[in-house]
Amino acid sequence: MESSFRGQRILITGANGFIGSHLCRRLCREGAEVHAVYRSKRPTDVEGQRWCQADLADVAEVRKIGRETKPEVIFHLASHVKGAPDIEHVLPTFRSNLQSTINLLILAAELGCRRVILTGSLAEPEVKNGEAFPSAPYAAAKWASTGYARMFHALYKVPVLIARVFMVYGPGQKDLTKLVPYVTLSLLQGRTPNITSGQRLIDWIYVSDVVDGFLALAQTPQLEGATLDIGSGSLISIRDIVLELAQTAKGDLNAQFGALPDRPLEPTRVARVDETFARTGWRPRVSLREGLENTVSWYRAELERSPESYQVTAG
Repeated sequence: MESSFRGQRILITGANGFIGSHLCRRLCREGAEVHAVYRSKRPTDVEGQRWCQADLADVAEVRKIGRETKPEVIFHLASHVKGAPDIEHVLPTFRSNLQSTINLLILAAELGCRRVILTGSLAEPEVKNGEAFPSAPYAAAKWASTGYARMFHALYKVPVLIARVFMVYGPGQKDLTKLVPYVTLSLLQGRTPNITSGQRLIDWIYVSDVVDGFLALAQTPQLEGATLDIGSGSLISIRDIVLELAQTAKGDLNAQFGALPDRPLEPTRVARVDETFARTGWRPRVSLREGLENTVSWYRAELERSPESYQVTAG
C-alpha cells in the first residue's frame, strides 16, 4: 500500500531531538519531503531531509521558513524539556515552548496547511482533578500552548490538534540526565546511579510507538481541536523501571534510592489510549520488556563505539 505521506511537504521542528530524529527518519522512508528545523546544532547522523536553521521564537524567521517550505503538515516538537521547577527554566520554556508555538500557529493560519500537531505533556494540570496551577515552568508553558492551540482552532480555524505525549524512552536519547539513559549507562559502566525515592508512577512509552501515534494523528480526518494521548495506558514506578533495567543489562544494582529529592507536586497520569484508539486506530505495540531490551542493546553498542560520548556521573 502506498504511503499517504509520499510526496507531502512536512515541516518538523526539534528535528535533531530524540523523538524528532526518529520521526524524520520514518517520514523519509515513507517518501515525504521532510523539512527539518534545528536551532543550534545540525546533526550529522540523520540523512534524507532538508535542514533549516531558525530561532522559532522569532516570528520573522518562522514566516521565512513557511514561505520557503510551504508545509502541508507541521509537527512541532521543539521544546525546552527541563521539567524541574527551578526559576532558571522560566524564560527558556517561555521562548522555546510557548512563544515558538504561537509563532507556528500564526504561520499555519496564514498558510492554510492541512494539519498542525503540537506536543502536549502529561505535566499539564487538570482542573477537574483539583490541580489549580502547573507544577513547573515547563508544565505552565505547555498548558498555555494548549490554550492557544484551542483558541486558534476556534477563532481562526487552524487545523491543530494536541498530542499529549507521556514519558518516552528508547534508542537514540542523547540527554544522559534522563532516567533511562542515565541508569542504563551507569549499569553498563559499573557506576552506582543516584535516584529519587523511586515511588513516582509513570506511563512509559517506547519511541517507535510515539512515531506511529504521530503519523496516525497526521492522517486521521476530523481530529482538529482534539487532545489525544500517546502513552502506554499503564503505570510503572521509577523503582521498578530501574530494577527492570538492571535485569536487562545484567548488571549489579547498587542504586542509591533516596539520594536525590523527589520533585514536588508532580502529577500521576495514565494515558487514555482507548480514546486514542477509538478515534485513530492507534495503539502502542512495543512491550516494556522489548523496549528496554532494545534500548539497553543500543546504548551498549554506542558505548563500545564511542565510550567518551556516553560517560555519566553520579547525580
